[in-house]
Amino acid sequence: MTQRIGRRYFLLTLISALTFLTLGGRVLDAGTDPLPSWNEGDAKQSILDFVAKVTTAGGPDFVAPDDRIAVFDNDGTLWVEQPMYTQMAFALDRVKALAPAHPEWKNKQPFKAVLEGDMKVLAESGERGLLELVLATHSGMTTDEFTKIVTDWLATARHPRFNKPYESLVYQPMLELLAYLRANGFKTFIVSGGGVEFMRPWTKKVYGVSPEQVVGSSIKTKFEMRDGMPILVRIPELNFIDDKGGKPVGIYQYVAQRPIAAFGNSDGDLEMLQWTTMTNGPRFGLIVHHTDAEREYAYDRKSHFGRLDVALDAAVANKWTVVDMKKDWKVIFPP
Repeated sequence: MTQRIGRRYFLLTLISALTFLTLGGRVLDAGTDPLPSWNEGDAKQSILDFVAKVTTAGGPDFVAPDDRIAVFDNDGTLWVEQPMYTQMAFALDRVKALAPAHPEWKNKQPFKAVLEGDMKVLAESGERGLLELVLATHSGMTTDEFTKIVTDWLATARHPRFNKPYESLVYQPMLELLAYLRANGFKTFIVSGGGVEFMRPWTKKVYGVSPEQVVGSSIKTKFEMRDGMPILVRIPELNFIDDKGGKPVGIYQYVAQRPIAAFGNSDGDLEMLQWTTMTNGPRFGLIVHHTDAEREYAYDRKSHFGRLDVALDAAVANKWTVVDMKKDWKVIFPP
């Protein structure tokens, strides 16, 4: 399945590149729709207009290719985040796999709630409880070992509603958008509250985004020599949280440029959108609003995962594009 997704993405990118003619840093439409999974409307047109504006050589809003930076949230923006974040599902499975070596977890929260399937108690543990789960299940191994654990889990795990691999539950319209931007000289980065080490093993295959262009939360690592070999070991200490106000900080530290376009779906992306758009020059902000309960999910202001409340109001005030998933997308997932 993952190999098919990789080939599908490659073909999509190739088609996008071959159906456009490049001139003066701008890709000119050769008659083929670059965003075929998007319905005609304001959302799609706003993307096309922005790209045309910043890629028109000699125009007042032209942006040199080196400065065409676009940042994307991951969960809920590029792939499904309900009924829980994918990395949370991974952490819960890790708790169950590691439980035999930790008999004390049977009586210790939030591990006890995970083992008993008590999602109510788990939710009540809040961010602190989830952080404890992540530190316990994502550490104690080398970086190479963790990469293999993630890769093996993604190869077998299935989404509880769609019964498909998580890597197949990416949003087809956003895959097209990534390819379209890159065909027009943009550098695309993922800036996610999820773990950077969790994402990097598969973002190139699934999105075409190289590991060095992924910014995320992280735990600490340390260098060791084992049996004459140099390794990096993951330790249960928090290093960086790439969420909310941490996202602009992460972009500044790892991308070293202010983006001209930002794409998100929740209040966790608010500061990233603000930092990207509330400055001089041509800027673009977009929020994916989940409104399609039949094909995916419908949620916003009261959701435990991917809550979209303050950022939804800010979108109106700042004139960000709001994508109505039900209205604006012909399809949700790749066919």
